[in-house]
Amino acid sequence: MYNFQKVSAVLADYGFTTMWLNNDWQGADFIAVHADGETDIRVQLKGRLSFARKYVGKNIYICFIEGSDTYLYPHDALLNLVEERISDQTWKTKGTWSSPTLSGYFRDILSTHKL
Repeated sequence: MYNFQKVSAVLADYGFTTMWLNNDWQGADFIAVHADGETDIRVQLKGRLSFARKYVGKNIYICFIEGSDTYLYPHDALLNLVEERISDQTWKTKGTWSSPTLSGYFRDILSTHKL
């Protein structure tokens, strides 16, 4: 819950209010609604950079914290950019992939998604 509170505080700086969902709803842990009254995003909170086939096509954003940095990225758009780099056995057999640390390549790709 600590990460959710930290992420909520960061998103508030961008005009978003967050609502935690007690049960995942369409893959989301929480919903962030913008003060404009029109923009809302479904967010899956992770401990690190992650992709999963079960999120494809669900318009999910992934959020994770690394050190003092918070990242929020559209799952499918980023997956389309990096899928050939993550085509290891776990991705092929289980449909999931994550990285405990960010390589220079992923740090560059995520630079525009750092809050």
